[in-house]
Parts: sequence; structure tokens; C-alpha cells
Amino acid sequence: MLPAAAGPLTVAERIGVIGAGIVGLAVARELARSADVVVVDKEDEVARHQTGHNSGVAHAGLYYPPGSLKAELCRRGREALSAYCRERGLPYVECGKLLIARDEREVPGLREIERRAQANRVPGLRWVEGPDIASVEPYASGLAALHSPKTAIVDFPAVARALADDVRAAGGEVRLGFEVTGIRTGGSGPAPAVLLRAADGTELGVDRLVVCAGLQSDRMSRLAGDEPGPTIVPFRGEYYRLRADRTHLVRGMIYPVPDPRYPFLGVHLTRTVGGDVEVGPNAVLALAREGYDAGTVNARDLWETVRWRGFRRLARRHWRAGVRELHGSLSRRAFVASAATYVPGLTAADVERAGAGVRAQAVDVDGSMVDDFRIHHLGPVVAVRNAPSPAATSALAIGPYIAERVTASRS
Repeated sequence: MLPAAAGPLTVAERIGVIGAGIVGLAVARELARSADVVVVDKEDEVARHQTGHNSGVAHAGLYYPPGSLKAELCRRGREALSAYCRERGLPYVECGKLLIARDEREVPGLREIERRAQANRVPGLRWVEGPDIASVEPYASGLAALHSPKTAIVDFPAVARALADDVRAAGGEVRLGFEVTGIRTGGSGPAPAVLLRAADGTELGVDRLVVCAGLQSDRMSRLAGDEPGPTIVPFRGEYYRLRADRTHLVRGMIYPVPDPRYPFLGVHLTRTVGGDVEVGPNAVLALAREGYDAGTVNARDLWETVRWRGFRRLARRHWRAGVRELHGSLSRRAFVASAATYVPGLTAADVERAGAGVRAQAVDVDGSMVDDFRIHHLGPVVAVRNAPSPAATSALAIGPYIAERVTASRS
């Protein structure tokens, strides 16, 4: 259950939000109802990173453990997102998702997802036996499948831009080109409780602060005095797209049964609101937090990754999976072959290179990948340390959830 609000903010208070992705903007939009809000981001436009580099899927809540924050916020967020897109005239297309078990070994995993989805009240869910798969996706095949007709596709960057407009319309500010390099807390008297310093020396004082910094969330949180872990380990997700004359192979979305050991969903096929069909993503270690191609290397980012004990433990535990993902990254044939196991007509000649995204995967010191949302409370600072998929789907529910925590942080 989500907690009740601790009490109203006062409009005289100024609340800062670091991060102009969809989560930060959704939080700011909620806070702007009752306080003066300023969002800062180092980029020159909103939604430059995870929000602007994903599959564009509004998840229905199939996978998440019942009772988890993911499950609750995804359900509420999807409903709110659907309504918001209708209100703002933004695309929201319920093209549906088919989750396929390719053989007997995958059926128990699919049944577990069905159990979770039912507990999470996923609407319209139905079990599909192998011969009937073609009635949903004519070119797909498998032993059995789950069909989620309410899973949708959206334009998340467009949603983020609309949220930024809402913040401004409520009197708030979205200050771009403000790269936070220092955070000081503990001001007294007339001094602000939190002072942000930008790379160019500019300072900004706020009464309270929310960190929604995505790929930089651990760094920003540590600047505010938080503990080292979890640390962000970046994973690049690479995409191909079907050639225009082959997009008929997919009506909506086709997914494999994911490996429960990992928070990644496996290579899948997803129609986009622009009419393309994307194939991917994989999950390979990125050598830079904003490394959208294999040739981008950031020495600081790489050093922070390899020196984190949690990453080294993660690598020892899952190096074989890492090798498989790297093989798929280097070989188009291998990449496409994984998707062709449930769309047999698909070949390497049917695809062309598309873009890539980088997932901010939080890793604990014991080497475990943090799966649920994780939020730390540091006096006047609320830090979102992990906001994995389905964070974009959940954003309009995360906004009120975080706003309640900001309210509760009043001294």
C-alpha cells in the first residue's frame, strides 16, 4: 500500500529536483501543485538519456512480485499514463504483448508470470496454447504463450516534454544546462537547507531536494551525503529494426520468457508508435554511463564500475551470460537468432542497425542487481537510488509517491 501524505507543503518552500527525465519531471509536476519547484539537468533538453532511449512500452505489470513497489506503481502508473496521453493528445496504442514459452522448460516460468500477473490484476490476460499463437501473431510460434492485450506503446520523450510544460505552467522552472557538481546540506537561519553548485560555479539554494538522476543517481546521492551503494553499473541495450518490407512479421510485441536471474527481459520485438518494429535490446556492459555505442569509453565511469566490489562479485557470478551477450553484440546473426526462435521466419537480412540505450542498473555490494525501486531519505534530501523498468510506465504514480516522502521530510 502507498502511504498517506504526511501533510501539505507550503508554497513558500522551494523544492529542487535533479534530473529532467520522465521520473524527475513527474515528481516535479506533482510537487508544483503546492510548492515552488525548480528542475535542473546538465543536458540542453529533457529526456536525453534513459527516457529517450527505450522501447517505448507501457508495461501492464506482468513480471513483478505482487506487493512490490514495482507492481503497485506500475499498475497505478499505467492507468494514469493512459489517461494523461488521452488528455494531452499523445499516442498511446494498446497493440498488446505476446509472451512465448518456446519449449517445456520455459512453461513453468510462463506459469509463474501468469500467477504474478493475475495477482497484479493485469487486465485482459489470457493463456494461449501453441496452435492458437498465430491468431495473435501470425508469424510467431511456440509451445504456449500469455497474451496481454492492454500492454501499450507510447512516445516517452513526448510525455516528458508535456510534463515539463506542466511544471512551467504551474509556475515552476526547468533549468537546463545546469550540471550539478556539488551539494551542501545543513544550512541554518536564512541559509538554504540545500545548496547546489553547478560546473560553471552557479549556485542554487532550495529547501528540499529530490535526486532523480538516473545514470548519475549514485553520484548525486553521494554528493548529498548518502552511502556508497548501490552503485550504478551501466548496461548498453542495442537495437536492430526490421526493414520496412518486413514489419508485417510483427503486429504488436513478441517477448520471450525472461531468465529470472536477471532484471532484463531478453531480446524481443516491439512495434513503435512511429510504425517501426524494433528488435532488442540485449544487455552488454557499457564502458561509459552515456556510452550509446561500443566505441565510447569514459575512464572515470569504467574505473568506478570495476572498483565496485559489487560489480566484481556480479561478474564472477554471471560471466558466462556476459560472454553470450557480447557475442550477440558482435554478431548480427547471433543477435537475430535469439529472436528467430519465436519468429521463425526472421533472418539477419531482415534487420538493420538502430539505436541503443543505457540502463542504469543499481548493484549492491554483495553483487546482486537491485530489482525493485529503492529510495533513500537523507534529511532534506530524497534520493531515488534505483528506478528501473517499468519506471517510465510508472512515472505518474512515482510522482505522488515521492512527493509524499518529500512532505514527510519536513523538519
